[in-house]
Amino acid sequence: MGYKVVVAGATGNVGREMLNILAEREFPVDEIAALASRKSLGTEVSFGDKTLKTKDLDTFDFTGWDIALFAVGSEATKIYAPKAAKAGCVVIDNSSLYRYDPEIPLVVPEVNPEAVEQYKNRNIIANPNCSTAQMVVALKPLHDRARIKRVVVSTYQSVSGAGKAGIDELWDQTKSIYNPVDEKPPVKFTKQIAFNVIPHIDVFMDSGETKEEWKMVAETKKILDKSIKVTATCVRVPVFVGHSEAINLEFEDFLDEDEARDILREAPGVMVVDKRENGGYITPIECVGEYATYVSRIRQDSTIDNGLNLWCVSDNLRKGAALNAVQIAETLGNRCLKKG
Repeated sequence: MGYKVVVAGATGNVGREMLNILAEREFPVDEIAALASRKSLGTEVSFGDKTLKTKDLDTFDFTGWDIALFAVGSEATKIYAPKAAKAGCVVIDNSSLYRYDPEIPLVVPEVNPEAVEQYKNRNIIANPNCSTAQMVVALKPLHDRARIKRVVVSTYQSVSGAGKAGIDELWDQTKSIYNPVDEKPPVKFTKQIAFNVIPHIDVFMDSGETKEEWKMVAETKKILDKSIKVTATCVRVPVFVGHSEAINLEFEDFLDEDEARDILREAPGVMVVDKRENGGYITPIECVGEYATYVSRIRQDSTIDNGLNLWCVSDNLRKGAALNAVQIAETLGNRCLKKG
């Protein structure tokens, strides 16, 4: 037997990826519903070799459905997730709405799978921010071995993290560079994104951090270890898909770079590509469509005691969003909602 599964926000980038990954991983689905806003009602989306017509999220009855994957943003989630949860359907939410609620688990299955059992608190599980998800997958096995004291991370985040509008803006501005008559001023981003980088993702906070940077701090502590100190600088770059991160780690105990490399090679969800030669590392364009979090450039940091540097790359629409949500559903099924 399988599950009755709902994908809310099925016409968006992440929603479509959720459907793709559910099919690719052969998640046990008995019945599936693709939901969208009224303006997208009837839009067709693919699920494996099937074509689904979207239904109206506003009028959908979640009674009798087992799992709902939400990719509709915080405002819509605030309205519809409690309705689904009250109807007995477990919500796995991709927005930031519930991530910092102490009653709601924030889960990366390779890192804290046991946390899914807390779903019973509210019938809701939160999916972390894209940049946090890939980072903690790489950090967890190293933390288990040598205890991380401090993380300094700079991110290089693709425009797909800002949705379809971000992708369109990069595409249109890139074309307009070669056709100055058709100028495309910034709309989605605060400055031109084509041939540029922007050190600003989400809103500024009183501390001077952006909300994206704050998310990485708060979520890493909640998922991995509240005692870890984290500081982040998050940058939007002119890449369509794939987030990259330069990560500096300070450990309590010494960890040799060769041992770190061996640990990461055995870690779930991690792929090490680390050769000290031209092209012996992974770039964002190479990770698109892949499940793994790739780690390269592993090396000692001689400027601090017990320091390591590494480069981390992943498909933000997959591990950073849709894949992690489906993995949460798999973990939920294996631990809590077993069928048959």
